[in-house]
Amino acid sequence: MALVKQLRMVVTLSLVLLLLGVQETLWAQDARPPNVIVILCDNLGYGDVGCYGSKVHRTPSLDQMAAEGMKFTDLYAASGVCTPSRAALLTGCYPPRVDMHKSDTGGAVLQPVSPKGLSPSEITIAELLKTKGYATTIIGKWHLGDQLPFLPTRQGFDSFYGIPYSDDMTPREGKPWPDLPLMRDEVVIDAPVDLNEATRLYTLEAIRFITDNRNRPFFLYLPQAMPGSTRAPYASEAFRGKSENGPWGDSVEELDWSTGQILKTLKLLQLEERTLVIWTSDNGAPRRSPVQGSNEPLKGWGYTTAEGGMRVPTIAWWPGTIPGGTECAEVASLMDLYPTIAHLAGAPLPHDRMIDGKDILPLLKGTPGAKSPHEAFYYYMFDQLQAVRSGDWKLYLPLPSVKGGWQQEKEAFARPRLFNLKEDLQETNDVAKQNPQIVEQMLLLAAKIQADLGDDENPGPGRRPAGHFASPTARVLPK
Repeated sequence: MALVKQLRMVVTLSLVLLLLGVQETLWAQDARPPNVIVILCDNLGYGDVGCYGSKVHRTPSLDQMAAEGMKFTDLYAASGVCTPSRAALLTGCYPPRVDMHKSDTGGAVLQPVSPKGLSPSEITIAELLKTKGYATTIIGKWHLGDQLPFLPTRQGFDSFYGIPYSDDMTPREGKPWPDLPLMRDEVVIDAPVDLNEATRLYTLEAIRFITDNRNRPFFLYLPQAMPGSTRAPYASEAFRGKSENGPWGDSVEELDWSTGQILKTLKLLQLEERTLVIWTSDNGAPRRSPVQGSNEPLKGWGYTTAEGGMRVPTIAWWPGTIPGGTECAEVASLMDLYPTIAHLAGAPLPHDRMIDGKDILPLLKGTPGAKSPHEAFYYYMFDQLQAVRSGDWKLYLPLPSVKGGWQQEKEAFARPRLFNLKEDLQETNDVAKQNPQIVEQMLLLAAKIQADLGDDENPGPGRRPAGHFASPTARVLPK
């Protein structure tokens, strides 16, 4: 009888300890910071998905994501081109501040085997999150330097699976580049990579990472390679030839599928209320003939400082925290992800450097009365400040010459031009003459940032140097 009592006591104690352990796990989960996923498309236009007005692309997953989350209408990339835009997202800084506004050869983006890259002294989002115990990975396109000191694994990411630069940077006449490599961490595992399989493989890799790290906080940075920079974007067999808009549409619809698979995985693992997902693009759709992508209803194309070049579609999803079916028309930037994610993770921002992004958590939460934290947003092309936005107003600066071979209406920069973006998304009605005081205020804002970052070939005191590697080598398959 005594033995039976002892066994009952052991079983009871074991159950109590088990329940306490489960409770402690739940408490630990409640206390842990949220997971973060940033999905960054390449060259996807403002009007390329259904919830932003597309009539030619089927994007049910993104439309549902917007219905369950928040759609931003006035959120900007910090550049109209790839490398500087990505540098700004990961550092929270305008591209000239981190010297990633142009390549070592004076071009708009880094090319293969470049001696330049994002400085190892910069502190990326991934490095901040590592201090709080996050698992971190990048799956997709890096494009911030392909030399070993500049690779993602040296910039706070536990792992890297993807390509080191753009899909169009392949060997051809005058460009003795290596075959476009697929890398895992710091090793090339395939070359040339089959870009038709890129979105599918990145999606499978992302799902694997989420599943493997479901019991700890994680940061997944998924910079997709598509629609990309080639004239004929890629898609897997399941999507090729299926859209109403040729290869561009095929790639967009596969990107929609990819996002849907990731959100389904989060729901299956019951992580949806613990995970902030940001879906966006690095810049607007580029000008093509015939037309492929769309930036409607905005004016202009990618690779410019027009609204269509830098205002990007952005959906934020976090059930239980971000109110569903909402829209935010406040001015924000991809640079704002840096301080916002740091806040959510409980990671202090660096105190020894300027960060241009602002915490937009009140906007994400739909806090009543929440306003843009930005006095102004600045439109840079290379190291040239070309325009300023403050509130609803956008001023194009008078410039003696205009940088950027893709800029339209260069002659228009001969005088200041002012537009009310709330009323004039196509930037057609110049109201500078009717509003001289607003023009003067905007010019003062421009002078403020120019005193910090400089302009053209005259760097200001607020700039920090990029990284440089003396003996760059190609990333190739090991023999």
